Amino acid sequence: MNQPEASKTSEQILATTSDAASPAIRDPAPRDRLATAEGHISVAEGVVQKIAGKACREVAGVHAMGTSGSRAFGALRDRIPGSTGPSFGQGVGVEVGESEAAIDLDIVVEYGVGIAELGRSIQRNVKQTVERMTGLRVVEVNVAVDDVYLPGDDQQQSPAPSRVS
Repeated sequence: MNQPEASKTSEQILATTSDAASPAIRDPAPRDRLATAEGHISVAEGVVQKIAGKACREVAGVHAMGTSGSRAFGALRDRIPGSTGPSFGQGVGVEVGESEAAIDLDIVVEYGVGIAELGRSIQRNVKQTVERMTGLRVVEVNVAVDDVYLPGDDQQQSPAPSRVS
């Protein structure tokens, strides 16, 4: 049965059009997981930032996150009574679109850890966790290693004994 052109839907018209230059039009893309018949689901950047930060910290070999300035600010914040504790968003930058996200991570690695393999592990874990929890497609996870933690860096050197009493 042929339907009149005016009563066909736009999908039916696109499916019957034979334009070899645009195969993507004939093969519709998979449905967006964040758009449903009931409405649209949006995920805030702060949510993706916290999930990515937590997922990065789960990987063995990551000592801390953030650049030296943000780590110093975080250390001060942690010492204030009543503060909320460490920020999971520290060292994480995100860009979130309607259905995709891009993530940038600044990390400090522990001495002796293979940086290339650690970076790949972080990328895998962050990508899988963010995609599973949010439904967003993660297009890239960039890992910047800003420092190496050496054992003994956290220990304060005791002051030299006074020569006078």
